[in-house]
Amino acid sequence: MSRQLDYHTIREIFDRFHAAEPEPKGELDHTNLYTLLVAVALSAQATDVGVNKATRALFEIADTPQKMLDLGIDGLTEHIKTIGLFRQKAKNVIRLSEILVAEYGGEVPNSRAALNSLPGVGRKTANVVLNMWWRYPAQAVDTHIFRVANRTGIAPGKDVVAVERALEDNIPVDYLQHAHHWMILHGRYICKARKPMCPTCPIRDLCPYKDKTL
Repeated sequence: MSRQLDYHTIREIFDRFHAAEPEPKGELDHTNLYTLLVAVALSAQATDVGVNKATRALFEIADTPQKMLDLGIDGLTEHIKTIGLFRQKAKNVIRLSEILVAEYGGEVPNSRAALNSLPGVGRKTANVVLNMWWRYPAQAVDTHIFRVANRTGIAPGKDVVAVERALEDNIPVDYLQHAHHWMILHGRYICKARKPMCPTCPIRDLCPYKDKTL
């Protein structure tokens, strides 16, 4: 864990992220709010590339909760069997689809508490959906963001909730909307877990991480 950065350094970091990619996008394919929710739920302990490959044909035939129920658990399982933990995920998707039909008129609710109550939808998944669909500046802390937040000193924290709160507190409000995607992409492609690409990092001179690669 690096030292906490000051406001001006954090702003400079996000100035650079913004200059490089003004409108960062999530990499999970989806066609509507429901398919976004399903895709994010399926992405736990899986890659976005793998989820996109599995859901391409799935979302063509099951892009609403009722259509997913009509497909059934066996049909869903066949589509997502290449994704890690696919059996449990299939059960969760069918159950959350049942709840959406029975309790929400087939619509996806837009409160964190309601989303968290759905099977297989944790705080991170709820925050991704709130951020990507409703453009609420929620900070979904995955492994990439947790690593980047601690290495850079943008938002040091011992657990994901602490990092989430620190991100909300420390990042300038005009950058909060896209901070989630900037940091995920930075962690995925530059600030990698085992071999961070420090020589080509756009914020190398601002980052206090002690173990920079040469």
